[in-house]
Amino acid sequence: MSVSDLPKKEVNVLKGHEGAVLAARFNKDGNYCLSCGKDRTIRLWNPHRGIHIKTYKSHGREVRDVHVTLDNSKLCSGGGDRQIFYWDVASGRVIRKFRGHDGGVNAVKFNEYASVVVSAGYDQSLRAWDCRSQSTEPIQIIDSFTDSVMSVCLTKTEIIGGSVDGTVRTFDIRMGRELSDDLGQPVNCISMSNDGNCILASCLDSTIRLLDRSSAELLQEYKGHTCKSYKLDCCLTNTDAHVIGGSEDGSIFFWDLVDASVVSSIRAHSSVVTSVGYHPKDNCMVSSSVDGTIKVWKT
Repeated sequence: MSVSDLPKKEVNVLKGHEGAVLAARFNKDGNYCLSCGKDRTIRLWNPHRGIHIKTYKSHGREVRDVHVTLDNSKLCSGGGDRQIFYWDVASGRVIRKFRGHDGGVNAVKFNEYASVVVSAGYDQSLRAWDCRSQSTEPIQIIDSFTDSVMSVCLTKTEIIGGSVDGTVRTFDIRMGRELSDDLGQPVNCISMSNDGNCILASCLDSTIRLLDRSSAELLQEYKGHTCKSYKLDCCLTNTDAHVIGGSEDGSIFFWDLVDASVVSSIRAHSSVVTSVGYHPKDNCMVSSSVDGTIKVWKT
């Protein structure tokens, strides 16, 4: 992918949230996106046409993260009210609420089969919840972190968490084994490369770090943006050629994956860019901000 292919042209602004938007996520095929924020709502959009489709309301505090199943039928969400909500997308009904975290929920993810939700909490734990069971108790609690867990990624056999304690920890569920990579700086977001070989970790020293999953080697560091006091998402483009990250000054940065040079930056929002999400197939991106907007970018 060349630099000219990067999505830097604003094509739509999605408005409707009252207050900061904390996350924006594409669904699996990239036809829709979800957002959540300080106004306690989750919103479903067609970002390509700039249309708001549905609003989901039930949380008692801000909603910090949302994830949708591969078949687009169910949602999970978590936030400041310490609960994980499991939703039916079509009806907007809450199917189940999972309670157990002693603090706010920072991140949620479905597993591949949408049978389990894993949540990352302010209470220094990762918890796994069975969507098919009537029980509201977690089926697994991972509490080896020493500070708030900010972000979670899943593979078929592993749960990976990033924490303010400076670690990225990988738990092999089959083997019952834990691996810990200490980055020495608070981690506020992790995301996985599309080939599954690397983890991208955004740290609060205004640096995004790339880790090799098999060797735990630090492959590269990406700098230029400001990330000191907010949870800011980072991600890779769908070809894994470029790293994308938001900045507290409202900019979005694009780095070359290999040499870590800033190949482009755009003044995207009037305030902190909380989230960036890349389309699974096309050169298209969504970004969300404390300024209350979600923007759609194309080449």
